[in-house]
Amino acid sequence: MNELSLPGLFIALLILIALSAFFSGSETALLTMNRYRLKHLAERGHRGARLAQRLLERPDRLIGLILLGNNFVNIMASSLATVIALRLGGEAAIGFAAGLMTLVILIFAEVAPKTYATLHPERLAFPSAHVYRPLLTLLYPIVWFVNLFTNGILRLIGIVPEGAPPADLSREELRTVVSEAGAMIPERSRTMLLAILDLENATVEDIMIPRNEVEGIDLQDSEDEILQTIRNTSYTRLPLYDGSIDNVVGVLHARNALHAMLEHGLDKTSLREIAREPYFVPEGTPLYQQMLNFQRTKQQVGLVVDEYGDFMGLITMTDLLEEIVGEFTTDPFDSLPEIHRAEDGSLLVDGSISLRDLNRALRWELPTDGPKTLNGLILEYMETIPEPGTSLKLSGHPLEIIQTADNGVRTVKIVPTPPRKGWR
Repeated sequence: MNELSLPGLFIALLILIALSAFFSGSETALLTMNRYRLKHLAERGHRGARLAQRLLERPDRLIGLILLGNNFVNIMASSLATVIALRLGGEAAIGFAAGLMTLVILIFAEVAPKTYATLHPERLAFPSAHVYRPLLTLLYPIVWFVNLFTNGILRLIGIVPEGAPPADLSREELRTVVSEAGAMIPERSRTMLLAILDLENATVEDIMIPRNEVEGIDLQDSEDEILQTIRNTSYTRLPLYDGSIDNVVGVLHARNALHAMLEHGLDKTSLREIAREPYFVPEGTPLYQQMLNFQRTKQQVGLVVDEYGDFMGLITMTDLLEEIVGEFTTDPFDSLPEIHRAEDGSLLVDGSISLRDLNRALRWELPTDGPKTLNGLILEYMETIPEPGTSLKLSGHPLEIIQTADNGVRTVKIVPTPPRKGWR
């Protein structure tokens, strides 16, 4: 180095600092880059993404190569700084040069490039992949020798270094990714994706039409009553039962019943013949599994039964779809007969409303892992049937009991607060 001029030494020092910045920044860029975007770009034929993906298949080799180069240029830079200090100020300047080099490397070769790489990983990752791939081939014997010892040490403590770390996302992690997608995914689409993830956490019991609200045809009724039921129903498919709702003999399509009446007149025997065999669903079936079951069996309606075989309610494919896409109405209350708007803007809510429907309509987060209805949640909280006029808070939401009966709460008054992003 004694033959090099002072300007030449400064130029060499600047080149070494730039190389150190390259190694530091590219390391951060490659190791922090979104693996899913990297895989997407690689599948689309992006050459830099393909090279980066191949390098990350063996992160131990990549890190070994980067640190080998980074440490080499840092040591060379420190040596050059020492030579320059000796020429400029003698041995007294060596300590000053060491402190100055530490500051320069820290700022210009570590913090600045790594911060930039964190903010814009692709700008550094893809170009550096073109450099590291041939460099790894050239220096492979040295990298292999270094990794031989480091990997051996890791194995001693029970760590297998070969292979990239698993990139699988759990359901909650995927939920976070979707929630934080921002403008990349429209709000409506995010809501639907999150609803699909929630299907595993809910069962048919959570969204079924409860037993006391099921409309059906009783074969013990008179022909006029049966005809009136078919004419007035708002559903296309009705349970057909004999005497009691627990004795369902089939599911009747209202259109088929009307056709049969036009052709042959109303005949209870013909109603039995045109009714489809009932399809029973256990109460604890997850919604996602039930959607697959509907698809597999080509059914549209399921009769929910408990462990004793007693009829509990009814679930339809439409109910499942509404769990994903939301209610097929413009106002969240239009399809909920349990909710009525009062003149003062408050809401009068029937105690039998399901907590999932109430949460969806008001964007609340009342717990659904216990009672399934608002009445049940209030009774669990109060541990008694409250008197009319009683006020309480559930999960921070004020409620007022308006009407009660001997067996529970009938009507609750709620003053809703507008959600931040509009009604669902």
